[in-house]
Amino acid sequence: MISSIVEKVLIALTLFCVVCTADAQTKKKSDVPLVYTVENTGSKFAAPAMPGIEALPVIKELPDPFAFSNGKGKVKSFKDWSRRRSEIAHQIQHYGIGTKPAVDPGAVKARMSGDTLIVDVTVNGETLTLSSVITYPKVGEAPYALMIGTSMLALPRQLFADRPIAIMNFREKQVNDYGQMGRHHERGEHNFDRLYPELKDNGAYSEWAWGLSRLIDGLQQLGPEVTKIDTKHIGVSGCSYAGKMSLYCGAFDERVALVVAQEPGGGGAAAWRTSHESTLAGKNLEDLDKTDYHWFLESQKENFHGDSVYRLPYDQHELCALVCPRALLLLGNPDYEWLADGSMVVSAKAAKKVWEQFGIGDRFGYSIVAGHGHCQLPESQFPEVQAFIDKFLLGRETNTTDIQVVSGLK
Repeated sequence: MISSIVEKVLIALTLFCVVCTADAQTKKKSDVPLVYTVENTGSKFAAPAMPGIEALPVIKELPDPFAFSNGKGKVKSFKDWSRRRSEIAHQIQHYGIGTKPAVDPGAVKARMSGDTLIVDVTVNGETLTLSSVITYPKVGEAPYALMIGTSMLALPRQLFADRPIAIMNFREKQVNDYGQMGRHHERGEHNFDRLYPELKDNGAYSEWAWGLSRLIDGLQQLGPEVTKIDTKHIGVSGCSYAGKMSLYCGAFDERVALVVAQEPGGGGAAAWRTSHESTLAGKNLEDLDKTDYHWFLESQKENFHGDSVYRLPYDQHELCALVCPRALLLLGNPDYEWLADGSMVVSAKAAKKVWEQFGIGDRFGYSIVAGHGHCQLPESQFPEVQAFIDKFLLGRETNTTDIQVVSGLK
């Protein structure tokens, strides 16, 4: 079933990947930024029209990531990508996860207490405090690159032991205390909702992305002299539901240089459309109908359940594409059918074409390997992760050009 789906999407990819002109295809890699100093380079663009569900067209194939939403043309150069990227970001927020609000720099006050970063965010007279301990490396000299674990860093610590990379965990429950275990508040009752009561219907992923961005605000505000952190070399990584979190956080903050999304499952990198078709074929996958709706807008399921998924104006390959031109590595584990790794392969093949059109295909990769526990990265995957970390956090010359590993997928 998966092989036929891959063949199907490759036909679609052939069609939409010829849209870029020679200008985009011959873009020099050195001209394409590795990272940005602002959260959202597309903030100057207005949101595109957001039709109601009945007015949305049925799109059976994966939507074309290069096609402007008004139907008038496609991306012709890298310069056009910022506008198109902004459209995709608006669509994902409107139909999928809820609004990630922008924050005035004056609303953020940061300080260090020992090795702990503390950030106060004040909006509408309410203050939310975020804090996180920075663990500094024992090698190298400051300022250090930084890897932020979403919820926690599931990647093995030996990957960082001999590298000058600091580690910090984003404690997402400080923003929205929903978790997979234990008691939690409901929509409208979270710390985030005190600041933004009008956004009480948000899904957790928009709120968590907002929270991680405020930590980066704090790091930028204090500067490397205080934090010992090089804010041009920040990575984010998490596993399972936190793998999704790392993908959303990195996709929606262009100050993140590297995203390593480990076993993100449905709602992460896996294409909703492909998972729906696989579910109809008898597979037990996390698809749009079967996911945790604390994470997403409840209206997403109301509007796009069942075959209505074909009316969704985007799919998860475009969430991945929001990271472009920055670096993204997807890690999978096909031993767990629920993770929908077959759908992630389809999404990955489609997303990779975006990086390739701008001459930076080495900034995207995927490694899906069986034979290990959930969120327990096997040594066989260490080389791919090390190559991405070394290249995009430390600026070392490593080969990430052809990391497209799939084994054990049925």
